[in-house]
Amino acid sequence: MNAASLAAPTPAAAELVARLARPDILRLQPYRHASWDPALERLHANENPWRFPGDLSRSGLNRYPEPHPLEVEARLARLYGVAPAQVLAGRGSDEGIDLLVRGFCGAGRDAVVISPPTFGMYEVAARIQGADVIEVPLVRDAGYALDADAVLRACDDPRVKLVFVCSPNNPTGQSADPRAIERVVRGLAERALVVVDEAYAEFAAQPSFVSRLAEFPNLAILRTLSKAYALAGARCGALLADPAIVELLRRMIQPYALPAPTMEAVLTALEEPRLVQARDRIRQLLAERERLAAGFAGLRLVRRVWPSDANFLLVETTDANAFLQAGLRAGLLLRDFGGNPRTPSCVRVSVGTPDQNDRLLRSVAAA
Repeated sequence: MNAASLAAPTPAAAELVARLARPDILRLQPYRHASWDPALERLHANENPWRFPGDLSRSGLNRYPEPHPLEVEARLARLYGVAPAQVLAGRGSDEGIDLLVRGFCGAGRDAVVISPPTFGMYEVAARIQGADVIEVPLVRDAGYALDADAVLRACDDPRVKLVFVCSPNNPTGQSADPRAIERVVRGLAERALVVVDEAYAEFAAQPSFVSRLAEFPNLAILRTLSKAYALAGARCGALLADPAIVELLRRMIQPYALPAPTMEAVLTALEEPRLVQARDRIRQLLAERERLAAGFAGLRLVRRVWPSDANFLLVETTDANAFLQAGLRAGLLLRDFGGNPRTPSCVRVSVGTPDQNDRLLRSVAAA
């Protein structure tokens, strides 16, 4: 099944959404924004007719942006190899997480499953919504492996509507075994939606699960332009799923969710010459990741460098505070995860430029 064949919701996904989604969201009528026709001069949306001095944007910041960023979603569809109807663009992956929780979890009634240590926004979004959070920890002694059997057992709880799997995982860096992910998705085919967060997929050798969307109606994937495409400040991510899931969440997303400068930046960054540059930068970053990991090995403050498929390293230290202070002396801010019992004495280090990495290695070695 190719991308074009998924331009319409599949019956299996439509039935799943009808059964799992909040009934009030299924009945929700989306906000009706002002009509959109960029070929006409606009006196219908109560905008200011003049640009502010210094506005260098192409479309003009005095005008509302496209209500739903169809051009951006079409470009993201080409990037990820799916149909535009399978794409919902939003403000980073965070908006996709929030929409999923609000769309499928009723306050005080439903639950999500997460596998800590993992990205904190899954739990935050669930708590804000009033959903319960069921933890199925990664198996540290197996390299922070996903415990598929334990996840499936947790989903015997009928309240579970969403299962979040981060692969490569933040903050540990490892990719989940594809067989474990597939086992979870298949095992929950009629019971829950499985959300695979692939924010760091471009840095991993493991294939993306995007190619499996047609096979699994209960699969949703989160992607972002923040990491590999250097657009963290623009805030643009994508939720990829069956059109039935996308249609449900599109009812909830705010109109004009992506600002005009973000859309302009995305369309520019995804032009082919810039994609070639991005791929070259990814190769450089991967080489620096390996060099940084090798440089840490054997240093007094380093007990272990966990293998990584992402653009960062989780470093298990002999003294997390001393390691963090070494970073500060080099003018570099690192992320402390040592307070989490699942990542004891660990510091997360984003891979920087060669100069930044050299400074950090020298400072840690001298500590």
